[in-house]
Amino acid sequence: MTTPTPAPVHPVLAEVTARITERSRPERQAYLARIREAAERGPARGRLACANLAHGFAASGPADKEALRGLVKPNVAIVSAYNDMLSAHQPFESYPAQLKKAVVRAGGIAQFAGGVPAMCDGVTQGRDGMQLSLFSRDVIAMATAVALSHDMFDAALMLGVCDKIVPGLLIGALSFGHLPTVFVPAGPMSSGLPNGEKAMVRQLYAEGKVDRAALLDAEAASYHSSGTCTFFGTANSNQLLMEVMGLHLPGASFENPGTPLREALTAEAGRRVTGLTALGDDFTPVGEVVDEKAIVNGCVALLATGGSTNHTMHLVAIARAAGITLTWDDLAELSAVVPLLARIYPNGQADVNHFHAAGGLGFVVRTLLESGLLHDDVRTAVGPGLSRYAAEARLDGDGGVTWVDGPEASHDTDVLRGVDDPFSKDGGLRMLAGNLGRSVIKVSAVKPEHRIVTAPARVFDDQADFLTAFEQGTLDGDLVAVLRYQGPAANGMPELHKLTPALGVLQDRGHQVALVTDGRMSGASGKVPAAIHLTPEAAAGGPLARVQDGDLVTVDAASGLLELHVGDAELAARPATGRAPSAGEWVGTGRDLFASFRTAVGPADQGASVFPTALVPQEASHV
Repeated sequence: MTTPTPAPVHPVLAEVTARITERSRPERQAYLARIREAAERGPARGRLACANLAHGFAASGPADKEALRGLVKPNVAIVSAYNDMLSAHQPFESYPAQLKKAVVRAGGIAQFAGGVPAMCDGVTQGRDGMQLSLFSRDVIAMATAVALSHDMFDAALMLGVCDKIVPGLLIGALSFGHLPTVFVPAGPMSSGLPNGEKAMVRQLYAEGKVDRAALLDAEAASYHSSGTCTFFGTANSNQLLMEVMGLHLPGASFENPGTPLREALTAEAGRRVTGLTALGDDFTPVGEVVDEKAIVNGCVALLATGGSTNHTMHLVAIARAAGITLTWDDLAELSAVVPLLARIYPNGQADVNHFHAAGGLGFVVRTLLESGLLHDDVRTAVGPGLSRYAAEARLDGDGGVTWVDGPEASHDTDVLRGVDDPFSKDGGLRMLAGNLGRSVIKVSAVKPEHRIVTAPARVFDDQADFLTAFEQGTLDGDLVAVLRYQGPAANGMPELHKLTPALGVLQDRGHQVALVTDGRMSGASGKVPAAIHLTPEAAAGGPLARVQDGDLVTVDAASGLLELHVGDAELAARPATGRAPSAGEWVGTGRDLFASFRTAVGPADQGASVFPTALVPQEASHV
């Protein structure tokens, strides 16, 4: 197989990477010292007391018990987000048995170490349960740490797909950064009702032109089987990131469930991780795979494909778990030079299956490497060099997997293009700043004529109130919808995707429309400009708490401006209005159990995490 010839690294890519490396040096050095010390001590189970070790293999068969006693075979942990309500995770039901067989064939042992929770934002959208969604990422990270805490393992396989689940699994894995780790995806469902048609029915329903039965028919025809939803939201962005960061096998992200190739890729993941342990010749700990260059590669791939805005928080949190400090400014600087190469819904009409068929991630890696927009000199699950990922997976004659050269040109330029002929010259993710604070905006699906909006504010503290006002016809005019007290400290930062159809209707009527919020809009944010993740949030005393109905607000994605047209003195003198829900209002739907998270959570631009932002012990801070 031939590999692409990487071009010299683009100067902006080099500058951003160097800045991240220098900024992160004390934390990263402390992190690497910690995981290297753990690796040098050898398999942790070798230091367990006899009673501890006996508990750890009590349920194993005689051969596995003997191998675990003798430390002669690597033991691989399987951590899974399986449940059979989530379509994306339902295929994982059979994976542990398949992976155990593959690990045994490769000369190792595998144990199911633990499960982690997995919730579906599609089910909880607009419901109270959505207020647990972002926090579930850190719960998953902690559950992953619990699974690995038994010190029985030499490597790990992570089974997860959606939204907060993959970032949580990776953050947890990085806390055991001395263990080699491979992520095992399940793949997207086959294409159903096109996403554009589904969106049209949603908008017609918002206008009262079709009934609930028609809407449910459309949704069920779109989300119709096991596998990941086919639009390019956070779930599919997760898969893309894991592959470009070297944590998947090449070509694994977007192969459909239940196919022979999907099964071969799953088995190969088990075989491959067995060879990455310290007991073999290719020791590859996950904490060294996820370095500054891998983080930058993830950012570039996200930008080049128009991926989920949620990763402006998740990538920051993942980086911090590896002792690396990534900022929104880094993302904005990269976005200015990374071209948009894909049109996948909501940034186009195609779904991820069309993207995969057009050349997919293998072509994206090839064209970015050949343009100097990715770092090739990284470690991956299949060996050194990201160029290994400019490949396509194929079945070999024995039912296993092999890799062949990926395409050198797109098979469908309406869906996927090279760097020499992009859909736009930048990645479409921008940072806005002004007297309201800092926010993120994604413009890859926003037409140029809608990217600058100056209009009166309509202020809401609950998305239900906005939707009621829309239904009553009181929003029919130019407006900037201000949705506040939606940040992580206020109510867990729920996605506000249910606003999208109503905002789209208003825009289609010819009005200037934008959204400003300290909440999220997800990877499914679309044609209406949305300044999201605003920090400081209203609940933390941010200026958003002092915006009033009728105030002029400018959302300018062209110049990067987010401005409230109120004088500084007047704005400072105004009292804060509105509020986050009180303690008594949190009772029910599990929300009362997360009070400590709402108190401890950090701001969006630092990852919206309950974990400490600095990982360097005080005595090591001078390193």
